[in-house]
Amino acid sequence: MKRGKRYLETLKLVDKTKEYPLLEATDLVKKTSTVKFDASVEVAFRLNLDPRKAEQNLRGAIVLPHGTGKTQTVVVIAMGDKAKEAKDAGADFVGDADLIEKISKGWFDFDVIVATPDMMAQLGRLGRVLGPKGLMPNPKTGTVTMDVANAVKEIKAGKIEYRVDRVGNIHAVVGKVSFTKEQLAENIHTLYERIIQLRPNTVRGTYLRNLTVTSSMGPGIKISRDDIRDFRREAK
Repeated sequence: MKRGKRYLETLKLVDKTKEYPLLEATDLVKKTSTVKFDASVEVAFRLNLDPRKAEQNLRGAIVLPHGTGKTQTVVVIAMGDKAKEAKDAGADFVGDADLIEKISKGWFDFDVIVATPDMMAQLGRLGRVLGPKGLMPNPKTGTVTMDVANAVKEIKAGKIEYRVDRVGNIHAVVGKVSFTKEQLAENIHTLYERIIQLRPNTVRGTYLRNLTVTSSMGPGIKISRDDIRDFRREAK
């Protein structure tokens, strides 16, 4: 792939052999963004996991302290009082069989689906459509719940989902280039703590092999695993 002159210039700012302190890395990811829009910032955890083993197939959700900079469009599948709770909490679309039918016909103008457990039998019929898009509600991520109001509020506040990919890594958006370096660092450290807490007992050897932060179309910047541990202790 041919790279632009600006990208090549910013690339000179990054030492590919170095692991940067967390705040230095988040400052650098802002400086090396080469696009004209407010780029997303993503972290990649390279982990010593085998997702074929159930206990190592990590999946969940977490609310980042500063959100992601993106407003999520939330659909809630619920009936009666729970539908009203969802509307009052700020859900963008609320319904039951009518919304399920609309989705089955190809409507996907939303980011997240929350559903009450009693609606999952009907919604489950769309598994082949929703599953590949990562839209099927799941109890592990808090999107199958009776507490629909809290689920909606958390998603709107910056809740993200994380999941191990087929080679054992986790990728997640942690903000925008317009965030301060401190906000990005706090979001990354919050997710880092969760991933460390979830280390399966069956993992042998080094669990976190590498941690990288990058902006959309920007170069990858390695984060020091020793420094982020210190940052974590200082934060407490």
